[in-house]
Amino acid sequence: MAQGNQTRVSEFLLLGFSEDPELQPLIFGFFLSMYLITVFGNLLIILATISDSHLHTPMYFFLSNLSFVDIGFTSTTIPKMLWNIHTQSQVITYEACIFQMHFFTLFIGLDIFLLTVMAYDRFMAICHPLLYTVIMNPRLCALLVLMSWIISLLHSLLESLMVLQLSFCTVLEIPHFFCELHQMIQLANSDTFLNNMVMYFVAVFLAGGSLFGIIYSYSKIVFCIREISSSQGKYKALSTCASHLSVVSLFYCTGLGVYLSSAATHSSHSSVTASVMYTVVTPMLNPFIYSLRNKDLKRGLKMLFGKENIKVSIVLGLEKFL
Repeated sequence: MAQGNQTRVSEFLLLGFSEDPELQPLIFGFFLSMYLITVFGNLLIILATISDSHLHTPMYFFLSNLSFVDIGFTSTTIPKMLWNIHTQSQVITYEACIFQMHFFTLFIGLDIFLLTVMAYDRFMAICHPLLYTVIMNPRLCALLVLMSWIISLLHSLLESLMVLQLSFCTVLEIPHFFCELHQMIQLANSDTFLNNMVMYFVAVFLAGGSLFGIIYSYSKIVFCIREISSSQGKYKALSTCASHLSVVSLFYCTGLGVYLSSAATHSSHSSVTASVMYTVVTPMLNPFIYSLRNKDLKRGLKMLFGKENIKVSIVLGLEKFL
């Protein structure tokens, strides 16, 4: 390629889902609705966990962190896509693209680590109930979350710095609705062997290691549940794992679906559509999965809304009095 085409790129074009003008309002409304539901639902879980002292346990501490990460996960990609549709522009600057890729990689790493930590928490609660409060103390819980942040941050920094070393053509089109690491590496016109090696190694190490840890934890949980004599005890133990298992299945199955669809069809459109499942739909469904059959969380939400109603009544009463 000519030397003139290897100058520093200033912007990319995010092609998104469709360039049909008639579909843009529909896409805008669809993603705006999902984004608002995601933020509102996960924010409710965080507020309910903070306001209800009965939810100050390791499981809900990790759940509130997962909700915070899911808000950041969707906020990294969806607002920019909505803004592009609103302004009828596909442009994203080089700096903003690197910024978006960095935080997307950070939050997806945090999702993986937190899901693994939550599986370990369920293992300790079911298999070692007498030692649970001693082992899963606030210090260890905070340390596990802190380590998740540190490792994910180091990983995202490594990937971002390596992408910064790549050279690109002057005109670049990203067949996606956000700047994704794999797409960025594919668009580079310099040697990407090291980038691909690091990307696939880390993917196998993080995702594979996390999945192994989750499977190992649940294999132990199944063994422990089999030793419980009463059917009521077995049901109670299984019910505490059902929500987490649903979220893990949704997260990993949709991620695997994205990989298989892109590998099988080599169609950017099908890959983009499939990626919506784990980037938007999964964070949106997490609050519903955890709250629908969770009596403790339902009670926390009722208490939260009860407190808000009391505050509103007091404010309205004061306004009338004044």
